[in-house]
Amino acid sequence: MTWPDIFDPFSRADAAALAFLLLAWFGSDRLIEHPPRRRPSVSVMMAGFRRDWMREFVTRQPRIFDATIIDSLRQGAAFFASACLIAIGGGAALLSNPTVLVGVTADLTPTAVREGIELRLIVVLLFVADALLKFVWAHRLFGYCAVMMASVPNDPADPQAFPRASLAAEVNITAARNFNRGLRSIYFALAALAWLLGPVPMALATTICTGVLLRREFASMSRQAMVDAGG
Repeated sequence: MTWPDIFDPFSRADAAALAFLLLAWFGSDRLIEHPPRRRPSVSVMMAGFRRDWMREFVTRQPRIFDATIIDSLRQGAAFFASACLIAIGGGAALLSNPTVLVGVTADLTPTAVREGIELRLIVVLLFVADALLKFVWAHRLFGYCAVMMASVPNDPADPQAFPRASLAAEVNITAARNFNRGLRSIYFALAALAWLLGPVPMALATTICTGVLLRREFASMSRQAMVDAGG
């Protein structure tokens, strides 16, 4: 396979690799968020810990610790959203002159280079854009959660205390779910970058990316620690 062949706009191998990438992205999301009951994922166990957190929050005095955690979660979402914006800006700049990526290969067909690289970069940017939207929404939801936590009465005996804390927990869980989806989109955006080297490297990168994600969710030391903690 020559360099011009690699950068052809689209081939059957490209179609298969792209389908594999999208299937792995969708499938990993589905498996992580809806795992088998006998082996919950880290994300599912963390949802339980978040509910426990909100129950403990009701009786904790003062609540500065809880406010600090929420603030750090918002800052994390804001950081990744900013990083995605920078990546989208850089990708848009490359789309205006994609031959920079392969300038060392003087024998490339200009039209094939332009169309091939643009197609691959657009796929990467779509993943990054999806991550951006998820991070922005997670940031807003963590903000909503903070406001709901502030509305929880200081008196645990108040009939509104635990119900409001429970609702805040669900908003917190939804925010975390969107944040995790954004992270997974970043993972697969990195896998999609391998498409610049051809469909086979992208398929290999997708396999590695999926394996890393699933290992961290189902077979990591951090997961075992959560299991031992009663997650």
